[in-house]
Amino acid sequence: MATQAAEHPITLRVDDDLSHNRLTVFFRLILAIPHFVVVALWGVVFFLLGFVSWLVALFTGSLPEGLHGFQASYVRYANRVNAYLYLVADPYPPFGAGGTYPVDLEIAGPERQSRLTVFFRLILALPAWILASLLMQLAQILGFIAWFVCLFTGKMPQGMRDLSAFCLRYYSQTFGYAFLLTQRYPSLSGGPTA
Repeated sequence: MATQAAEHPITLRVDDDLSHNRLTVFFRLILAIPHFVVVALWGVVFFLLGFVSWLVALFTGSLPEGLHGFQASYVRYANRVNAYLYLVADPYPPFGAGGTYPVDLEIAGPERQSRLTVFFRLILALPAWILASLLMQLAQILGFIAWFVCLFTGKMPQGMRDLSAFCLRYYSQTFGYAFLLTQRYPSLSGGPTA
């Protein structure tokens, strides 16, 4: 299973130690507000460029390096914010996609894509979007429960963390597929790499 996950162009690396600072857990939602603002503003540009990406990939069969890099940076940053919000990771995430974070996406560079699948990408991605939405609702529920657990124990249970990381990985792979970062459909197999 780990081999299949490693083969996907979008993988999730998890090397958080499961311990959480109770004070930052208590104020997690408030602490995340500046990141929500950045994700929202960056997201506006991301979605506008999504249409440009679609046109470029439709005519050329791939995304240019710069456009792919911009789109991949947004997906990576949004994943970090979600990992922080849902208590999958404890440290405060850096703004943007630079540097490292204990729960981080690795996204392969641009690849050749079938123009036919590019044309129908949003339709093809619909089943994955539905599942990704359900998994993110599960991650929200797990994050709510984890808030109490981490607040009282100072530690995130590994099974809960791994299930939340799985939800984040699938969601990020779906985002990457829908917005042409990869031609590979999101994968249910595998898990986060440590």
